[in-house]
Amino acid sequence: MQRWRGLEEIPAGWGRCVATVGVFDGLHRGHQQIIARARQRAAERDLPTVLLTFTPHPSEVVRPGSHPPQLTTNTRKAELAAELGVDVVVFLPFTLEFSKLSPEEFIHEAVVAGLHADAVVVGENFRFGHKAAGNVAMLSDLGRRWGFDAEGVTLLTEAGRPISSTYIRSCVEAGDMTAAAHALGRPHRLDGVVVRGDQRGRELGYPTANVRTASFAAVPADGIYAGRVARIDEWGNTLADLPTLPAAISVGSNPTFEGRHRSVEAFVLDFEGDLYGQNLGVEFVSRLRGMVKFDSVADLITQMAADVVQTRQLLG
Repeated sequence: MQRWRGLEEIPAGWGRCVATVGVFDGLHRGHQQIIARARQRAAERDLPTVLLTFTPHPSEVVRPGSHPPQLTTNTRKAELAAELGVDVVVFLPFTLEFSKLSPEEFIHEAVVAGLHADAVVVGENFRFGHKAAGNVAMLSDLGRRWGFDAEGVTLLTEAGRPISSTYIRSCVEAGDMTAAAHALGRPHRLDGVVVRGDQRGRELGYPTANVRTASFAAVPADGIYAGRVARIDEWGNTLADLPTLPAAISVGSNPTFEGRHRSVEAFVLDFEGDLYGQNLGVEFVSRLRGMVKFDSVADLITQMAADVVQTRQLLG
């Protein structure tokens, strides 16, 4: 799969394609349904499928400080798109100037002149252009004017509620990783580099990998989780030839030791080795319990042992 950083990286002689456009944070099951439809239309026309997305998140540009918790890094988003059969991912730089383009200007610049789209497949709630003035009906009108088909895919819903990035963020914030995984179609994952912490876990007999995540990452609620860690390279690509490893994961500020800063720490089961400086993807499968301040270190160690036992049971 190809990854292009902006329209200027579209190669000379680029032909037609079927495009899907959106933020696609999380690439959840609703997004997967849209992409599947785009791929179907591309296969019917013997054309490549292109996913056009934005960086940074548009809300951070339009309303600085309002960046929502991020479910996937750009690298992870591209990796997941490739697994879904997308041929090209275009990361369009979203600037204040770009945000002021009218709906017509955006579609003509990016979709028509840039990608030469033969068809555009989006979610039925897709909005675009300055102040989100464009909708699917306008997209269809522009398609008739400029020679592409437009389709708004019905949103995927469960229990009367659409599966959305906003809903998944609320699950993560509440620590409901089971619901988040169901909506995502896989466990929620945080990517980051292992840094040196206070090494207290090692002193207690449970050495942990302290994973420093991106500032906007969607970090789950404080607590202890059963999960896994994946090894990733320095660019954030999953090292598929290495297996994921089971882990008991702590999120919080270590209240037993009067900690003040939240951290994400993974105790990797049955692992011996140095992970400092390595990049990991921490996958959250299930929440075991909330964060507790224990009366003694001995009580904490006893509970940590029980957490490991429960992690093994949950992960099989």
